[in-house]
Parts: sequence; structure tokens; C-alpha cells
Amino acid sequence: MIPKRVASLFAVLVLATALASATLAAPAGAAVRHIDGTVVSKNANNKTFQLSTQSGNVRIRVSSTTAFDRLSGFGALRKGLEIEVDAKQSSSGLVATKIEPRSSGGGDDNGGDDHGGGNDDGPNHT
Repeated sequence: MIPKRVASLFAVLVLATALASATLAAPAGAAVRHIDGTVVSKNANNKTFQLSTQSGNVRIRVSSTTAFDRLSGFGALRKGLEIEVDAKQSSSGLVATKIEPRSSGGGDDNGGDDHGGGNDDGPNHT
């Protein structure tokens, strides 16, 4: 009788540990969201900028790990600039992981999807 009880308790402990691990690991794997839009404003003190998108305006924060492709950094963001942003959700809002100027659409930039809209865009594309 005791071995059966020990085995049951052990099974419950293993299951509880697995569930706790899955629950704690979930937030770390936040999905990257791709956002196309036009810079409306920026706040240099807070390192944030506001982007006008098809879905409305969104505020995005820049961190020390944000990658700027074909832009010289946060200072290069200006009102009216059309950009593509990859961002992750954090407790303080969206944080940019990558920012680049939007492709002109006139040719192949050898980057694969030009993010120009259409049905080829994934579910996290705005």
C-alpha cells in the first residue's frame, strides 16, 4: 500500500513541476510583432516614438539592444519617416528589436518578403 501511495505522490509532484515550468517559461517566449507605419512623433527623453499604422497609432520604446538597419540610430527617426519595426511586448509596452526604413517596393532588396501587405503576411503583421 505504501509503495502505491509513494508512486502516486511522485507522479503528482512530476506533473506539478512540469506545469509550473511551462507557465513560468511562457512569457519569455513573447512573439515578435512586425509593424509598418509612419513616425508621427518621438520623445528623446523616454526613447519612445509614436507610429501611425493602418490599425491606429502605437507607441514603441527603443532599448540599448534595438538594431537599426540602414538608419544611424534613434536620432535618425523623424516625423514622416516610413519604417518597419519588429517589436516584442514587455510589461512597459512594445519594445523595438529592429527598425529599418520601409522598402520603396521598386525592386528586390534581396531580403525576402518586402512586408508590403497581402495574404503572405503572418498573424503578427500590422
